[in-house]
Amino acid sequence: MLENFKRQLADKFPFLENKKLLLATSGGLDSMVMLDLFRKVNSDIAVAHCNFQLRALESFGDQNFIQDYASKFDVPIFVTQFDTTAFARDYKLSTQVAARELRYNWFYELLEIEEYDYILTAHHADDNLETFLINLSRGTGLDGLTGIPEQNGAIVRPLLAFSREDILNYAQSNGIEWREDSSNACDKYLRNKIRHDLVPILKELNPQFMAIFQKTQSHLQDASAMVEDASTMVYQQVVSQEEEVYYIDLVQLLKLPNYKSYLYHWLKDFGFNSWDDIYDLVDSLSGKQILSSDFRLLKDRERLILTPIDTTDKEVEYVIEQGVAGLKIPLKMNIAKVKEIFDPSNKSIFVDEDRLEFPLLLKKWNEGAVFQPLGMEGKTKKLSKFFKDEKMSLIDKENTWILWSGDSIVWIVGKRADERFKVKEYTENILNIQLVP
Repeated sequence: MLENFKRQLADKFPFLENKKLLLATSGGLDSMVMLDLFRKVNSDIAVAHCNFQLRALESFGDQNFIQDYASKFDVPIFVTQFDTTAFARDYKLSTQVAARELRYNWFYELLEIEEYDYILTAHHADDNLETFLINLSRGTGLDGLTGIPEQNGAIVRPLLAFSREDILNYAQSNGIEWREDSSNACDKYLRNKIRHDLVPILKELNPQFMAIFQKTQSHLQDASAMVEDASTMVYQQVVSQEEEVYYIDLVQLLKLPNYKSYLYHWLKDFGFNSWDDIYDLVDSLSGKQILSSDFRLLKDRERLILTPIDTTDKEVEYVIEQGVAGLKIPLKMNIAKVKEIFDPSNKSIFVDEDRLEFPLLLKKWNEGAVFQPLGMEGKTKKLSKFFKDEKMSLIDKENTWILWSGDSIVWIVGKRADERFKVKEYTENILNIQLVP
């Protein structure tokens, strides 16, 4: 296995050479074999061990075992202890998810503070198979079948080409000691049930099962890469982006023979899970929307609009006192006294200062508000009707700011001024209020 391991490093992980490597080491069979292999190839390594305090004295036995090993072979070691149960309770996580978050957060801290280059974990081919079967049993797309990646940023998994049997044989042949985790024998976890009950049957049915599985997964990874390439090319034709807002052109989308697959591929990382509802959204009336925890997908005529959910307080107000030169947040606005009107537009309005009631207020719109559009003397219009006539989407409306004088609208900012505050022949004090890009 050592020679095969060296070939793996040369072929797939040449970037690890001459780098500082942090080995995630639990004390179990897999991580102790990984540690032995990297010691024998003379890498610049250190051990990182997490004591999750989930198995009473057994957890501290693992910690002592690792510390003794590091001392014996003069390997730098970092150890931490977590109150995993309390963390899981406080953040309403499963114990397994809590342990994973604690572990990786600490690993990344070590990388930065101690200036290591990569974190190495001892995931192997059987872990890959178990993950495949877990995802298959729960329902998954292609991504869930491609397995554990060999590299994910700073996380590297150099043992994925080796089976649990390979690792066990190497440990026994080289006199490597390890600690058994008693929780691995418990079948209350799905992974353990698959490991103990299902995988042995598959290997019994075909002794070459692991080799065949690895080839199949390689094909799936190739297919996934091809899908990614195709998706990227189509994305450039169908989707446009302005800052954090994405626009999906439904006319172009519906020309695709399998548009649902593209929608899934583009939206899966935004937390959505009601896929039938998303597919139905394509044919829905404008204004219908679907929410994930952080994002909103809105149907707006012939497009879908994806945007982060606005958590800003809708009732927030910005006060503009008389004499100030403008605002910097939430919009950049300049306010100045002028002698005459020049180049008026929806972005730069001129008002009669003496008709204003200070302080002015800048805030978001409300459903029942009305105003008197500039040029429509004596006629009022609901904001909601104005927005509809302007063909503004729900998101556009929510992002629109209104400038108020007392109970009267002065300006739908960037859209339309109010007739009641316009400059007339007898106006003595003119204010120019300008929206700055």
